Amino acid sequence: MAASSVNALALDALDPKPVELLRLATAGSVDDGKSTLIGRLLYDSKQIFEDQLEHVVEVSRRRGDGHVNLALLTDGLRAEREQGITIDVAYRYFATPRRKFVLADCPGHVQYTRNMVTGCSTADVAVLLVDARNGVVEQSRRHAAIATLLGIPHLVVCVNKMDLVAYDERRFAAITADFTAVARRLGARDLHFIPISALHGDNVVERSENTPWYEGPSLLELLETLPIARDRNLRALRFPVQWVIRPQDDAWHDYRGYAGQVASGVVRRGDEVVVLPAGIRTRVVAIDTADGEIDAAYPPLSVTVRLADDVDAARGDLIAHPDDQPQLAHAFAATVCWMSEHPARERARYRLKHLARSTPARIDAIEHVLDVATLEHARGASELALNDIGRVRIRVAEPLPCDPYAANRATGAFILVDEQTGDTAAAGMIEQPLA
Repeated sequence: MAASSVNALALDALDPKPVELLRLATAGSVDDGKSTLIGRLLYDSKQIFEDQLEHVVEVSRRRGDGHVNLALLTDGLRAEREQGITIDVAYRYFATPRRKFVLADCPGHVQYTRNMVTGCSTADVAVLLVDARNGVVEQSRRHAAIATLLGIPHLVVCVNKMDLVAYDERRFAAITADFTAVARRLGARDLHFIPISALHGDNVVERSENTPWYEGPSLLELLETLPIARDRNLRALRFPVQWVIRPQDDAWHDYRGYAGQVASGVVRRGDEVVVLPAGIRTRVVAIDTADGEIDAAYPPLSVTVRLADDVDAARGDLIAHPDDQPQLAHAFAATVCWMSEHPARERARYRLKHLARSTPARIDAIEHVLDVATLEHARGASELALNDIGRVRIRVAEPLPCDPYAANRATGAFILVDEQTGDTAAAGMIEQPLA
């Protein structure tokens, strides 16, 4: 049986009726229609209030748009409305009878690529827009590269503004072929294409009669049915300790619990576990929640684990199964998306945050930079500039229990922080722990 099927069966066994929450992020070049698509999705699925719509109608009239500009539902910042572009990541929450959604509308302009990294970091699905008139452009490749590097399991490519190319099937097929070639080079896992017109609502919530040659689902139908439960890693237990709970109440003087969110795997009462980086072995005696004790916990539950022994575990430690531990690494190779206006250079020092642990770190080497135009690796670079994507070697002051990002998104991710300013300098994905 396939591993994905085992994951799905294991999840069903733990909770036969899980409440499914899908996190999605939208991205595309400037004027590809991201915000309009999200506005249309919210409007056609009846997720906005009457006063919100009245406000959008009035603002559209004052701007002289000539139509109800649904993009205003997500372009919340005044600067965004004045410039007609998305700058910040706009989050929206909505639900249908089949699923709940957290939606991140990410910026399209290259200047705000770092915002896209933030919006996509926890996404299950990336909805990438391509203008039917322009086809696959450099920013399309950049967004596809970031979505793939971040390990987003499902990519949905919406070929937008099909109304402006007369709903031409051949144009849709040509863009599908171009994007598929890019996705294959990047190693995308699951790829879907939908011809849409966000302005008119074609294939957004309901299937459109304007595309009789398209036999697939609408965007909302696809988002409601993508099998995201099987994407969860239920094999390797990774439980980062975020807080040690020691109540001061005399009635609880013997209580010691380790609180956190299950990043992957399943932890059960009675399991033998190891606390890293110390390597101390012990056993789980109880798993507490706000509603009482449970027998087992799995992602993304937040729980408090009690252990059999008086283990000196602290915030930043990691609980795992002894027979499937992450590697303790003092150095690793990683892909980073550079988010600072100050370039990255070899021997530069930062503070690295991994799970709940923070430690001094140094960039030992810059191995290559990704050329987004060609998807080739340019070697010999002396620095990484703002929005660059590159491969580096990093050394840390304390050993980190980590996995390759491809195996575990939680324990394979980190950020670099500029110690002088406190700003996030980079988001990183571990490729390989080094000796």
